[in-house]
Amino acid sequence: MTDTPSYETRLLTPDTWADFAALVEANNGVWGGCWCIGFHPEGLAGTAEDHRIAKREHTERGTVHQVLVYDDGEAVGWCQFGTPDELPRIKNAAAYEKELVTLPQWRIGCIFTGSKHRGRGVARAAVTAVLAEIAAAGGGVVEAYPEQVVDRKPQRGAYLHTGPESLYEELGFVRDRRIAKWRRVMRRTVDA
Repeated sequence: MTDTPSYETRLLTPDTWADFAALVEANNGVWGGCWCIGFHPEGLAGTAEDHRIAKREHTERGTVHQVLVYDDGEAVGWCQFGTPDELPRIKNAAAYEKELVTLPQWRIGCIFTGSKHRGRGVARAAVTAVLAEIAAAGGGVVEAYPEQVVDRKPQRGAYLHTGPESLYEELGFVRDRRIAKWRRVMRRTVDA
């Protein structure tokens, strides 16, 4: 991947909110107006405007962990992460809890890349930066809930909002258990 652009990353804060909002708005509110709120305690309740307000409030309170990826000064993607208290809502929760032994210290929620930047390493840059942020915060067990794409037909209209399993494998995550036909829990321990 010698042609992979080099990206800058920054945390989502009140100072970077406008960059995040511009990216969301340029992509039709992202997945129908979710504003990357689905993993938060309130989940996807209400309208796109409700989601925007809730995400802004989390940003102002500091109850969100999210890395923004920049290309030439423009936010082009992100990766959300947080503690299980910050991100309690995951897809396939009943299957997840069925074989749960211990909660992780950290969860990686959704990943998003703007439509004009897909296939250029934005997701990899985002997850790599998240792992560095987690290490700086003391490390611990990190979980992700990616989609399996190997041996799977392309899904019309499907969005890999939690990323592909192959990306996490390349970054040292290992499969823990299956929680849906095409989704697994993957874990990695990050040292401080």
